[in-house]
Amino acid sequence: MDANGLEETKTHLPFNAVHSVNHLERLRRARQGHSPGAQNLELLYVGIATAPGKGKNQIDIGLACHDGTYSIDFTVLTVGGDGNSSPSDDSLADYFVDRIAKYTQEHLYKFLGAGITSETVKICPSLPSRLWADLDIVPFVFPADSKQARTAAITVDEQADSMARKCLMMFGPNYQPRVVVGYMNQVEVDSSGMSHMASLEQYRKSVSQATWDATTMYAESLKKSNTKIAFFNSTPQGGGVALMRHALVRFFRVIGINCSWYVPKPKPEVFRITKTNHNILQGVAAPEERLSSENKRTLEEWATNNAKRYWTREGGPLAPSSKGGADIIIVDDPQMPNLVTISKEQDPTRPVIFRSHIQVRSDLADDPSTPTAEVWQWLYSNVQHADLFISHPVSAFVPSAVPTPKVGYMPATTDWLDGLNKDLSAYDSAYYLHLFNTECYKQNMTKLVYPSRDYIVQIARFDPAKGIPDVIESYAKLRRNYLKDVPRELTPQLVIAGHGAVDDPDGTRILDETLRALDSPDLAELKPDVVVMRLGPTDQLLNALISNAKIALQLSTREGFEVKVSEALHKGIPTIATNAGGIPLQVVHGKSGYVVDVGDTDAVATYLNLLWRDEEVYRKMSEYAAQHVSDEVGTVGNALAWMYLADALTKGKEEGGKKLELNGRWVNEMAREGAGLPYQEGEDRLPRDRTT
Repeated sequence: MDANGLEETKTHLPFNAVHSVNHLERLRRARQGHSPGAQNLELLYVGIATAPGKGKNQIDIGLACHDGTYSIDFTVLTVGGDGNSSPSDDSLADYFVDRIAKYTQEHLYKFLGAGITSETVKICPSLPSRLWADLDIVPFVFPADSKQARTAAITVDEQADSMARKCLMMFGPNYQPRVVVGYMNQVEVDSSGMSHMASLEQYRKSVSQATWDATTMYAESLKKSNTKIAFFNSTPQGGGVALMRHALVRFFRVIGINCSWYVPKPKPEVFRITKTNHNILQGVAAPEERLSSENKRTLEEWATNNAKRYWTREGGPLAPSSKGGADIIIVDDPQMPNLVTISKEQDPTRPVIFRSHIQVRSDLADDPSTPTAEVWQWLYSNVQHADLFISHPVSAFVPSAVPTPKVGYMPATTDWLDGLNKDLSAYDSAYYLHLFNTECYKQNMTKLVYPSRDYIVQIARFDPAKGIPDVIESYAKLRRNYLKDVPRELTPQLVIAGHGAVDDPDGTRILDETLRALDSPDLAELKPDVVVMRLGPTDQLLNALISNAKIALQLSTREGFEVKVSEALHKGIPTIATNAGGIPLQVVHGKSGYVVDVGDTDAVATYLNLLWRDEEVYRKMSEYAAQHVSDEVGTVGNALAWMYLADALTKGKEEGGKKLELNGRWVNEMAREGAGLPYQEGEDRLPRDRTT
């Protein structure tokens, strides 16, 4: 009898792969001694198939291991057969997870992906999401090989081998699932839904009952009206908008909402212009930077050409609703604002929402003499045609030209079930930290020596507004002013890391400036303790770095919201952050972290020292942080807000064009009230003081 209560009645073909016993033992000893090479695992893919067994209520299982070149191991066994019913979903899922986990740890393997037959998922629906949540294996569900089934009787081990081979084809050369952009430049999230990474029940458990009840109410209304929602932004990967959209479309697919997401063909010259515009709107660009007439023309032609080529044709998302277009259009960044105008030209009565996802210096935008006003006026010449203007929850981000009835507030969000945030086992976490150090070695960078030494971390893009010079200065003051008499091996390291984005040409420049600063004589004694890395698209790398950090920093000088703050708090990591944009809405000063003025590196160093030395303060703060993160910053809370807007706008159109007025309120709060489930006293929610 297996530990989970499921009987393994027969092993037809056992796993047979054999490794050097001495080699495995050396690796295990290294892991126990926390050696930097402790978790150098062999990367594999697994295929999973099932078939009815010969006995009553029995199931034959095939598992096949593939190394990317050839199948290296497989097993066939039978489970069940006792009692009057077939094995349950939970017992089967437990069995698969336990069996695969034991195998990986015995052989020091790391399974990257799993190919699973659709027949297996019918009898064990929770298996894909359990593999992702428990074992960090990306699951893909494939139909049985119909061609092979027509020509010969395919055995369960052959099915499993076929699934492993299909699975590995979904991965790119960097061992990550490929981001797929398909017909009409639609982002095919999770490989067109073949990757089943999260279940409805997991989403339900991630939020309060009130949030869930409100969410399902609007979902039922939108499904009844068959409302089609379409999002547009500039890139499918690399930035906060893309992360939010992958998570949102994934959830909408699980809950049954008709939602699609589109991006234009990339154009490098455009990304330089749009990033400069981003910096100008935030007030961090060089004084001579301007949006020229030629650059305006380039941006407008880029968006217009993509719209005509892909989206305004019959059946395209920007086509009139009567010709198969979407019912609600959401333009989700300031890089293609003329999509608002194009959508209204195609279908004047269709609701269009513009989401402003960056900090706009409204004081500069309202001053016609500034470069910010020039960019804003070009942006708003299109955006003014939108029905609603959704901003980060800071009223100072909304220039005076935007009518208050159109303005609503929504924070940036993250997904508690994706690779950035899900709980990683110690086994997988060690693997990713080893992978991080491997990347450090490749780039001739100082390596992380955790757990021998703790570390402080800032996870952010290499951007001029992220305050990276202040991070380094704060760390230097901690070491020099507070820890100067502490042996180096007992002091924390500093890690500055983040992903790159294809539309962020400033990344390399800021990275180079940071590395040059560390090479200066003034920081010579600290350079061996500072790790600066721009990483590839592996979300679990950042997850492991945040999860194992002692303290997190977010010292932005300008910021929209920066949900990395909430991600760190959700893991119980006390966070020191600046009073910039929406950041202080996330940190309860003195309870989950500390909020300091921009540039106040003395205060940062003081709080770092307090958290480093006072274990009781640290413990209380860690516990509070993990228990007080609002539903508003998670995917379900984000979906609730978008579904409320889509539902209200759809009903308004049906009622003869009745307009939805937001009047500068938080959309999430309006959604809860509209569902008859307003926030109650003591319920965690982000403070509203910056929008009132």
